[in-house]
Amino acid sequence: MSGFEPPPNVQYQQYPDPSNPYGGSHHQQQQQDASYDAYRPSPSSVSSDHYSSYQPGGYSNSSGPAPPLTGSYIPSRSSTPTYTESGAGHAGMRTTEPYPAWTSDAAIPLSKEEIEDVLIDLANKFGFQKDSSRNIFDFLMIQLDSRASRMTPNQALLTLHADYIGGQHANYRKWYFAAQLDLDDAIGTTQNGGTKKKGTPSEKSLDSAVNRWRQAMHNMSQYDRLRQIALFLLCWGEAAQVRFVPECLCFIFKCADDYYRSPECQNRMEPVPEGLYLRAVVKPLYRYIRDQAYEVVEGKFLKREKDHEDIVGYDDVNQLFWYPEGIARIVLADKTRLVDIPPAQRFMKFDKIDWNRAFFKTYFEKRSFGHLLVNFNRVWVTHISMFWYYTAYNSPIIYSPSNSLSPERAMTWSVTALGGAVSTFIEILATLYEFSYIPTTWNNTSHLSRRLVFLLIVLGLTAGPTVYIAGFDDTSKLAVILGIVQFGISVVATVLFSVVPTARLFGDRVSSKSRKYLANQTFTAAYPKLDKGSRMASIMLWVLVFGCKLTESYFFLTLSFRDSIQIMTPMRIQNCSDKYLGNHLCRYHTTFTLTIMFVMDLVLFFLDTFLWFVIWNTVFSIGRSFALGMSVWTPWKDIFTRLPKRIYAKILATGDMEVKYKPKVLVSQVWNAIVISMYREHLLSIDHVQKLLYHQINSETEGKRTLRAPAFFISQGDKGLKTEFFPKGSEAERRISFFSQSLTTAIPEPLPVDAMPTFTVLVPHYSEKILLSLREIIREEDQNTRVTLLEYLKQLHPVEWDNFVKDTKILAEESAFSAPGGSPFADSDEKAESKRADDIPFYTVGFKSAAPEYTLRTRIWASLRAQTLYRTVSGMMNYGKAIKLLYRVENPEVVQLFGGNTDKLERELERMSRRKFKFCISMQRYSKFNKEEMENAEFLLRAYPDLQIAYLDEEPPRKEGGETRLFSALIDGHSEILPGGRRRPKFRIELPGNPILGDGKSDNQNHAMIFYRGEYLQLIDANQDNYLEECLKIRNVLGEFEEFNSSSQSPYTQWGSAEFNKAPVAIVGAREYIFSENIGILGDVAAGKEQTFGTLAARAMAWTGGKLHYGHPDFLNAIFMNTRGGVSKAQKGLHLNEDIYAGMNAFGRGGRIKHSEYYQCGKGRDMGFGTILNFQTKIGTGMGEQMLSREYYYLGTQLPMDRFLTFYYGHPGFHMNNILVIFAVQIFVTTLVYIGSLNSSVLVCRYNSLGNLIAGQEGCHNLDPVYQWTTRCIISIFLVFLIAFLPLFLQELSERGAGRALIRLGKHFGSLSPVFEVFSTQIYTQSILSNLTFGGARYIATGRGFATTRINFSILYSRFAGPSIYMGLRLALMMLYVTTSFWIDWFIYFWITTFALCVSPFLFNPHQFSFSDFIIDYREFLRWMSRGNSRSHKNSWVGYCRLSRTRVTGFKRKKLGHPTEKLAADVPRAGWRTVVYNEVLGPLCMAIIMTLPYLFVKSFTVTGEKQVSGLVRIAVISCGPLVWNMVFLLLLFLISLFLGPMLNNCCAKFGAVMASVAHGASVIGYIAFFELLWFLEVWNASHAILGLVSSLFIQRFIYKFFIAVFLSREFKHDEINRAWWTGVWYNRGLGTHVLSQPAREFIVKLVEMGLFATDFIACHVLLILLTVPFLIPFIDRLHSVLLFWLAPSKQIRPPIYSFKQRSQRRKIVAKYTLLYMVVVLFFAALIALPLVFKNIFDFSSGAYTWI
Repeated sequence: MSGFEPPPNVQYQQYPDPSNPYGGSHHQQQQQDASYDAYRPSPSSVSSDHYSSYQPGGYSNSSGPAPPLTGSYIPSRSSTPTYTESGAGHAGMRTTEPYPAWTSDAAIPLSKEEIEDVLIDLANKFGFQKDSSRNIFDFLMIQLDSRASRMTPNQALLTLHADYIGGQHANYRKWYFAAQLDLDDAIGTTQNGGTKKKGTPSEKSLDSAVNRWRQAMHNMSQYDRLRQIALFLLCWGEAAQVRFVPECLCFIFKCADDYYRSPECQNRMEPVPEGLYLRAVVKPLYRYIRDQAYEVVEGKFLKREKDHEDIVGYDDVNQLFWYPEGIARIVLADKTRLVDIPPAQRFMKFDKIDWNRAFFKTYFEKRSFGHLLVNFNRVWVTHISMFWYYTAYNSPIIYSPSNSLSPERAMTWSVTALGGAVSTFIEILATLYEFSYIPTTWNNTSHLSRRLVFLLIVLGLTAGPTVYIAGFDDTSKLAVILGIVQFGISVVATVLFSVVPTARLFGDRVSSKSRKYLANQTFTAAYPKLDKGSRMASIMLWVLVFGCKLTESYFFLTLSFRDSIQIMTPMRIQNCSDKYLGNHLCRYHTTFTLTIMFVMDLVLFFLDTFLWFVIWNTVFSIGRSFALGMSVWTPWKDIFTRLPKRIYAKILATGDMEVKYKPKVLVSQVWNAIVISMYREHLLSIDHVQKLLYHQINSETEGKRTLRAPAFFISQGDKGLKTEFFPKGSEAERRISFFSQSLTTAIPEPLPVDAMPTFTVLVPHYSEKILLSLREIIREEDQNTRVTLLEYLKQLHPVEWDNFVKDTKILAEESAFSAPGGSPFADSDEKAESKRADDIPFYTVGFKSAAPEYTLRTRIWASLRAQTLYRTVSGMMNYGKAIKLLYRVENPEVVQLFGGNTDKLERELERMSRRKFKFCISMQRYSKFNKEEMENAEFLLRAYPDLQIAYLDEEPPRKEGGETRLFSALIDGHSEILPGGRRRPKFRIELPGNPILGDGKSDNQNHAMIFYRGEYLQLIDANQDNYLEECLKIRNVLGEFEEFNSSSQSPYTQWGSAEFNKAPVAIVGAREYIFSENIGILGDVAAGKEQTFGTLAARAMAWTGGKLHYGHPDFLNAIFMNTRGGVSKAQKGLHLNEDIYAGMNAFGRGGRIKHSEYYQCGKGRDMGFGTILNFQTKIGTGMGEQMLSREYYYLGTQLPMDRFLTFYYGHPGFHMNNILVIFAVQIFVTTLVYIGSLNSSVLVCRYNSLGNLIAGQEGCHNLDPVYQWTTRCIISIFLVFLIAFLPLFLQELSERGAGRALIRLGKHFGSLSPVFEVFSTQIYTQSILSNLTFGGARYIATGRGFATTRINFSILYSRFAGPSIYMGLRLALMMLYVTTSFWIDWFIYFWITTFALCVSPFLFNPHQFSFSDFIIDYREFLRWMSRGNSRSHKNSWVGYCRLSRTRVTGFKRKKLGHPTEKLAADVPRAGWRTVVYNEVLGPLCMAIIMTLPYLFVKSFTVTGEKQVSGLVRIAVISCGPLVWNMVFLLLLFLISLFLGPMLNNCCAKFGAVMASVAHGASVIGYIAFFELLWFLEVWNASHAILGLVSSLFIQRFIYKFFIAVFLSREFKHDEINRAWWTGVWYNRGLGTHVLSQPAREFIVKLVEMGLFATDFIACHVLLILLTVPFLIPFIDRLHSVLLFWLAPSKQIRPPIYSFKQRSQRRKIVAKYTLLYMVVVLFFAALIALPLVFKNIFDFSSGAYTWI
């Protein structure tokens, strides 16, 4: 940084403290209020004399001598290591003081020695661990120092106590009243010291109790306040998993506090054993929580086969402590109730509590779609009721008398009014489901019973009149009046049920004054109020959304459907009869069709709302960005010209500085530091740097120098000056542009650096890459990778690589010059050519010498451009640099003070940085790192000594057979290195057991949480980045918590005073810049989704009060969050998306959630097809779990309407929309099949160009309105998909301009992004539905590398066949039938949709269209289909097939002779309800639905031909292959059983041959039966395809039925499969199962043969589709351009093979190309030959129609 020293002799003005309302020392005794019971010191407690007699060496007590410290925790005044420099040389500097704001000259209420002694005393009395006590001392002192730096120390302690214990927003105080502890007689008497038994009714009222509490808190001494904070923190610090249950922790603290104030505790002289608190209090609770989900077998955790509804989770444990009835359930082992014991004695009984008898389920997270009905019932009521009103009114023909086309007026009113009955019925259904989710034994179901009674009455009022009108009288005036009244009641009921939260219907749980509901209100419904402007915006948003939606839906959907209803309702099909079904099917076929069309219209009715939400939410967000000044279209004159002034005004805390320095001097230091940081990151060349820096130049005044601003600030307004300041479109340009633009917004004013609060950045780390190794950079990943990582990065960042190389060359030349022998370039005759040749290594790998310092530079350069932990650490460490820079700039006298001694100056800056900023990485696996990981971690610690690493340390059990002891340990770069190379921990705190009980991340954060410091946390992922210019805004961002200018009043003087009344800010969200954007289409799609959600949607949702916490890089109010359960939730599976639960928790408990527009962090995202879809699967399954959660129940049933809608459509509504989109596609294709069957079977009326009916069409049916409705449906679905691109386009438009927006959108469409959108929608849908049905949500490590590796066809197929490909192929077959029946141009869109569902995985596979790789793929595919039958193989079709069915069958849990099997891999069998509904009834219904059109088509016979039964024919075609497979399988089984044991010894592949024969026969059987069907249909392709569709759905049902009903659990090995084919059943480890397994395996093989044939044919269809693009010249290169967005000149080179490899590949390609062509010709012949013979031979004779 170019340094500009400030003018000399400038005095620094200290930042003034606020006034001190507590003038005087802490020795002054506060007056006690004897009338109040809570927290009044007992007679033996500390009196005012205590302070005057306080001995620095230990604890003194008025009731007796100080307790001896022998054998206890002896204090050390330096017990907490601080890394400070001594001897700074100036008395005015506080360099040796670790907590500078908490020193004796600052009127502190207690000295740090006294505070330390308080902690020692508490540790001795409760048995806290020494290291935990030391850790909490440092933790508490830093919090006090942080607050005392901006307020008086007295006020700092007071406000800290208010936040933790007694303040208006303290969770402990809220819990105390919610659990009604102030009313509990037993508790109350002890609190009163036995002075009175019962209070008067007025004293028992909540208001008077709260007032007494406030008075007691106000009268409490500062010593007692600090002791309470310390005790709470000590309880919290060792609580481990109990930190996730905050009210349980409150209860523990209260019992501990009661005990401490008892004579028993005060008179105790001997310290209790260290670790007593952990063993007696925490460990029993931990074991209860652990044993709910796991059983410990041989030291390993074995997951129990229990789903959430059977596990008493963290929330159930916590909710026990919400109600007095729950606390009363806590009993000791001798069955004594804990509440019957005096409070002072309860704490010492904790080790005797029988927790198993206390806890129970308070909410059942059952896997049921009923949760959607209960939680979102207002969405269903609004849509289904309005759909009923619209459609019923426009469908009069349905309820008209048979002899009339229009109904009576009364009937119209009444039937339309049934929409109210529909609303009521939905509410009743939701209430019944709600009963099943809440334990009826608990005290919260009375309101449900009351609601149910009222709803039944409303149902009678809204449905009863219809019974009268329809059954008895529809013509009289009374009937009309009754119908109108019914309609009025229905409208009122619908509006009421749509707007009023369910919890407030017929009994208000949300705002009732009853103490019964106080806990519910406090912990689940204390939503922070929006200001008037935001609330109006929220309401206006939904008025506009529903106004547009209801208008558009009526005219576009309802009225277009009206004509179809009018036409199809009276339609009667003639000359139609089935041999067995008669004319029943024909009579109702139009009814079936119309019913499906109704369902389709209803789904579109739902989809419309989301479409309008996206539009209006985007408009509001863009409008908000204009208002904030964050848009490029914002009418600012010039953001760059004004930037220096804005840096001075908004970044620097200049309010308290003396005006002795020109702003230019101060700004120049900040700006130059930003520019040079970009140079050091190789974003700028030296030429660019020179143009951007402030320079010192000679002044006009002789002997003086002045500063010249860079032309960059001036030239922006000068159109004639064309200078390049940074590479066009570069990262430097983006960062400077955002920094300049962000300062145009209104941002909080910063505090001076020494007054700013301390904050911590916390990063959880598991196995993410720390630093790339040289091998990873310069070698291909595997044989399928065509480029090294370094080559790829060089192509992505050519300018930065060039800058890096130039920098490296300069470094190398300097080293060479300084080396013995002088300069290697001294030879003046050296030619330019040889110089360039000499530079080749630099431009190739970045170094010429293999010395570690050079290779490390290349590794770092690559690591800073990949998604590594090193990138995250180096980025976040910019906070330290920013704090040092700001401190230096704003305090010029500090620079002057050291008189040019830069070392001492740097130490002073480091001291300030270390004091205000902490960085902790929770490296869960650190102690188990391999050598490379350990070296990389050590490199981080050496590069950044202040970096702290929290990890889990292990010790063997103290006695044999015991459990391994685990510890939370903390090290940093200053920690001593032990002989083994490990570092000595600063703190090492024992845990009650293994802390990783959930999905990992939340537990990892929780174990490290005790090591955070300060008041605020920033949660960061290990794939993020940060920049110096953004870190300069840290004080402004922390100002968003609105705690900078705190009141000088005591929070206890007047309850509800304005300063303390406002809801606290819990979370401040921040923008993310996705640095993986522009890295190919998939990376950009993932980045675009993150941008639109994390920025555009978050902006609007934060404004309208709907934003939650999505993890990173959000800032959290650490005290608020940690007193309410932590920064995430941790129940395994249920809390998979752990971060959002913390947001919902904070929101429900009264915390505000904000969003900052002016600050952003970098963030990496997934970049490959598989990793993106893994991430989407994780999000989808996580959303499925969220829908089961109690948080969604509380939000859905308690939020006011507008905020509920924002929550719904911003979170679950997006996923529900995805489900409905895919549902719409399936329903619509089914509808088309029904319409197609009508079109191909009946005479359809044709019209001339004038719209007149063409003559000679007697008996024709008018289907024209149906075709028009079809077109509108396709347009609607198309718009729903298309609208997904609107937010991204408008986001780009507003922030980067029209050109960039159009280019990005064009690149997306040109790269087939819409195809990917269709596929990802299906993945979201499938993952949610699968999770709601079967469960199995788990954390998926998605991997964030660069997607340059080609993946085999078989791997892609096995990964995506179940989620999408099968459905896509079924839809394609149905669309093929529809296309052969009738044609509309819009069908092209649906063909693209089905195409996307089938081939997307292959379309986005790198180098999919390299012909040689394609053929080698085919070879691998054939091997994959056939392997795994003779010997085990990890990648085979058999293995894939087994894995697919285990979600239904599950695995056997017992180990039977296979000790290598992992216990953790157990999968439970699906529940019987799941099996019945999803595996039997669902497929059965689909089979019936898809068979009806075929039976309808076959019900029409040509005159003179024999009657054919479609039912018999479809039964033969569907079951024929099964019978064929059964017979063949029995034959092969007998052969293998008798010949296998002999032949298996000589023929190793006997099993494989048998399997191949069986599978080949199965394929032949399927093809033969299809050809038979085609033959029987007299080569009518349309009918044959429809028959094939029917038979596929029937077979699908049969296979699922067999698996669900006949198959027991799977073994986790594949011995049985090989036993079947080889005939060798002995020595397979089956035990007694050997008798039952052959019968079971027969069913398995029967199913597998059918599935093999299906997969074999389906894969060949896909391969043939993928062969078509090979007809396009240079397709592989073109495909790579679309996929990677790399110009052809930068294309990834073909792989380099050895001569032997090339020869081998040529042979494989030649052989398998021939085989592939033969197979393709065979399939082509199966289609072509019948078409040829059809014209040669006459097959229309009735002799052939024998079935």
